[in-house]
Amino acid sequence: MKMEKIKKVSCVGAGVIGYSWALYFSLKKLDVTVYDISDESLELAKKRVHDSLGSLIQNQVIDENEGREIETRIVYTTSIEEAVSDVQFIVESVPEDYDIKRNLVKEMETFTSNETIIASSTSGLLITEIAKDAKYPERFIGAHPYNPPHLIPLVEITKGEKTSEEVVTTAKEFYISIDKEPVVLQKEALGFICNRIQMALYREVCDLVSRGVCSVEDVDKAVTYGPGLRWGIMGPSLVFQLGGGEHGIAGLLQHLGPSINLWLQDMADFKEFPKEFGPIVQKGVNEEIKNRPPEIGNDDSSLAEYRDKMLIEMLKLHNKL
Repeated sequence: MKMEKIKKVSCVGAGVIGYSWALYFSLKKLDVTVYDISDESLELAKKRVHDSLGSLIQNQVIDENEGREIETRIVYTTSIEEAVSDVQFIVESVPEDYDIKRNLVKEMETFTSNETIIASSTSGLLITEIAKDAKYPERFIGAHPYNPPHLIPLVEITKGEKTSEEVVTTAKEFYISIDKEPVVLQKEALGFICNRIQMALYREVCDLVSRGVCSVEDVDKAVTYGPGLRWGIMGPSLVFQLGGGEHGIAGLLQHLGPSINLWLQDMADFKEFPKEFGPIVQKGVNEEIKNRPPEIGNDDSSLAEYRDKMLIEMLKLHNKL
């Protein structure tokens, strides 16, 4: 299938990721069908779409007329046949479970054209395993977004052993056409790119807090007001390129190499997260949130509102909104 033929999209699974994808596709003037197994789930998705549009209106990304138009392009259904039978691109966002996803693959393939591209929003499962019982495994890809997909541009495209390169190319072109920033993994890797980097960082957070080096609040501040600011502008290798002056990143790594090696020897390398860390970090997060002024979020709801506002402002600087 050619990218130009993709006019209608189905979002299968209407949770936090699925509803956000539906909103984004409609924002980009595509017709969208949203599927879930219950009317209650669909009503919640509809409310989330409406509330997120309210945030976009409030932050002057769209106006109220555009918001109403976006809502009219989204159709909700509990019929998988209605959801997928006449679309060119499907985004699956159901729970992270191979059996659930494989059973859904069988259902979807009953009603789709064999050219319809099916993209899984999986956060780290292997596409080869998800599509191993598929009739047409060549049209399956992973397309992992970052939450919330209607704001964050990244899409990590992964392929299974039988995924067609033509499908990968079409999917990448499609995401670029709707202003996403797709990256393509050349081989399968659990967790993909960003979740692996994110968890490597968080393993060190866990170790530093557990050893009493710093509080949860201070490690969050350290990332937010230190490397996080730079990473919001450019990637870590480009940051190091500038840090190396006229010698670039190669010079920086050579210069700091002996010191870096000492840090690495002292850093966490455990292969399973300590079970006891959950309650510890939750207590720290609760204390951190309590210390925040209301205007930057001091409960889960206002924190999400602040996050979205800041994301929107950053995306405007990147010319992504």
